[in-house]
Amino acid sequence: MTRRFPLLLAGSFALACSRPAVTPPMQPLPADSSPAALIEAAAGDLPEVDSVIGPLQLRVQYPAANAVVDAGDSSFVFGTTGTGNAALTINGAPVRVAPNGAWLAWVALPRDSVMRLELRARTPADSQRLTLTLRRPRRFQPPAVGAWIDTASLAPTGLVEWPAGEFLALTARATPGAQVRLVQDGTVLATFAPDSRLDDVAWGIRAFDRDTQNLARRVADDRHVALLRGRALADSGLVLEAISGADTARFPWRLQLSLLDSLPRVVELADDRAQGGDGVTIGRAHPGATYHWFWPAGTRALVTGRINGDLRIGLAPGLHAWVPAADAHPIAGPAPRPVAGSLTLTPTADLATLRVPLSERAPFEIVEREREIEITIFGAVGDVNWIRYGQEDPLVSRIAWTQLPEGVRLTLYLSSPVWGFRSRWDRGDLLVEIRRPPPLERGRPFDGLLIAVDPGHPPAGASGPTGLTEAEANLGVALELQKLLTEAGAEVLMTRTTDSPVDLGARPRLAEARGAHLLVSIHNNALPDGVNPFPNNGTSVFYNHPRSIPLAAAVQRALVGQLGLRDLGIGRGDLALVRPTWMPAILTEGLFMMVPEQEAALRSGEGRLRYARGVFEGIREFLRERAAEP
Repeated sequence: MTRRFPLLLAGSFALACSRPAVTPPMQPLPADSSPAALIEAAAGDLPEVDSVIGPLQLRVQYPAANAVVDAGDSSFVFGTTGTGNAALTINGAPVRVAPNGAWLAWVALPRDSVMRLELRARTPADSQRLTLTLRRPRRFQPPAVGAWIDTASLAPTGLVEWPAGEFLALTARATPGAQVRLVQDGTVLATFAPDSRLDDVAWGIRAFDRDTQNLARRVADDRHVALLRGRALADSGLVLEAISGADTARFPWRLQLSLLDSLPRVVELADDRAQGGDGVTIGRAHPGATYHWFWPAGTRALVTGRINGDLRIGLAPGLHAWVPAADAHPIAGPAPRPVAGSLTLTPTADLATLRVPLSERAPFEIVEREREIEITIFGAVGDVNWIRYGQEDPLVSRIAWTQLPEGVRLTLYLSSPVWGFRSRWDRGDLLVEIRRPPPLERGRPFDGLLIAVDPGHPPAGASGPTGLTEAEANLGVALELQKLLTEAGAEVLMTRTTDSPVDLGARPRLAEARGAHLLVSIHNNALPDGVNPFPNNGTSVFYNHPRSIPLAAAVQRALVGQLGLRDLGIGRGDLALVRPTWMPAILTEGLFMMVPEQEAALRSGEGRLRYARGVFEGIREFLRERAAEP
């Protein structure tokens, strides 16, 4: 059986192609592959799209009218004509219309700040026209001549506290080749030099685009940088000047810079559980960066800097973390110098608990490896006179400690791969609980397991050309997965079973509170503006912690086999649903909502079942492999 469909790309030529009813998994294709090959990959081995013949109803699902589109010379547009027998053009270029009326186009964008796309659709009996107006982001456009300063580029601004002996970098965008300087009351405080760093690549291109030609970077000649040290600045009379020939541009620099006092300033991380939080403060490597450290309430640290609402705390010499200033309360006392005492391991039926006595609740980091858990207590010194193991434990085979420049390092050697762990303060002691792997039988791997299934969204989420929401699609797949898991002997915990919104943070907390052995979050993908969907769609699975890699890989293999789409592989993501440490957790991105064939599959019972079956088979493969491990 074959089926034929015309070309889907806008701005190209008309073409028809055919493919077998059963297709092997598609491998990644070059971005310059033929249109027919790109469509072949986007359709995979999904159910055939149902034919819809009805009245012409031209609609753009994305982007909305007057939306801001942050893209270069091209981006995608998608929607529906309401009927599969329509012909569609955008700015005169033909666009393929799927049998159900859905369409997706990659279109050239006018260079103007206001962009207009003319859409025309027709059937044998009717025609419609639609003008879609879009806007580019407002960015500073330098004048053709004379000196100038991009006033939005000045950084940092606002309230800054900094050590007297440490350099603070100031950056600004101004006339290339200009003399740029910071002046206060006629005195030059700092002279800027050209910034030699390369431009950034848009995050969407980094994350999704496989065309390496789009990774080209350059050194911008209009960026300037200066360094300040040992100086306080009042937010009064501070001016940035850019001097180019006989022309000078000036702009006030709103910066209040204070030097940290010589006395230590200690903070304690607050407990937000009474307000519905999780009692954990996140730490970042720099302001606005991804989550990296997770500290329970009561952790104490020394302040080493501040930029507006972000507080910098010291972990070890040369190592800092940034936390929200609102989460840190000042306390009286000297700089923390925690002492780690003798260790006690307490085995119980479901876990083994390591108790680490500390004189102060210091920041720490837990890193897992396949059969190791490594705990670093920053700034601590060790006084570990003994290590008590308690009753013989088949899970923890050995515990070691060592003194490092950054603090005390504890290493737990396990007899089996890590399944999960968590940490908390118990008065002044740090408790680290190591979860025992559940008993698994290769023939009945689901027996006795509690598996949390999370249908991703709402709120938010993507949508498809005909208006199918990701929340609806995810729930349909998750309910099919619930049936398969239940029939196989597992107990299933659903984070939602209706369209009612569920808070993002509440979903992993529910899974941990109920003691789920696995957490699987069902999603479907979308792309940011400016990334071509035709060579960049496919199937992928995300994880966060190493223990989840085998589960992610097994589910990815099974999903690709079921759906027949491009194998985009697994990836590590800083995603809330895969960050919990108490169990292996993955997030699936099975299909792309914006691709007509893939949206149609998510509307169909067969398509949702194939997706669910892929996840189910991957989980089963993972459990069987774990059951066979010594």
